[in-house]
Amino acid sequence: MSNSRPTARDGGSAAIAGAIRGRLLRCAAMMIDLLTFLENNEVSVFIREFPSVFGFPTILFLHTLGLAMVAGVSIAIDLWILRGATARAPLHLLGLTRTMWLGFGINLVSGLALLLAYPAKALTNGVFYLKMALVLLGVYVAVRINRTIAAAGDSGGLLMMEFDARRWAIVSLLLWAAATVTGRLLAYTYNVLFAYELTP
Repeated sequence: MSNSRPTARDGGSAAIAGAIRGRLLRCAAMMIDLLTFLENNEVSVFIREFPSVFGFPTILFLHTLGLAMVAGVSIAIDLWILRGATARAPLHLLGLTRTMWLGFGINLVSGLALLLAYPAKALTNGVFYLKMALVLLGVYVAVRINRTIAAAGDSGGLLMMEFDARRWAIVSLLLWAAATVTGRLLAYTYNVLFAYELTP
């Protein structure tokens, strides 16, 4: 029978693990304090508890409207490209792209208000970060497509749909579909509603 005794290496590993655990606990405590501060400030309470349909429900409606404007215009341009668009139409798309950016502004402002109302609900949900990444990627792809269309229109030539533009349009459609699905899933995937639920 062999006797196993703790070695200096074992003690060092335990000390490192303890230090890491302590640092993680301090970070978690700081995060809880931050979330508590955010959800208890006057603006957050006002958004969350304003006793009218023009409070939180209206902000939620505006957020949905903004996303619909961004995604809707982008999808319309994607389908236009996939149907074999030419570069003779960029001037007609100026109004659509302005609508898209207006929708993005509405979506951004209303999204910040929703985040401020329930910060713990959003920031502790991995699906929230996935949705944000998909929306940002969708906007990036939309900007890239619009620049391609504008460049082709300035040159007066046909937009070459057989390579880049078509592929970006397909990617854009997939991104907006995924962003819409993840946005809907936020209502069902959150773990906590308020920061105090995170304390043991």
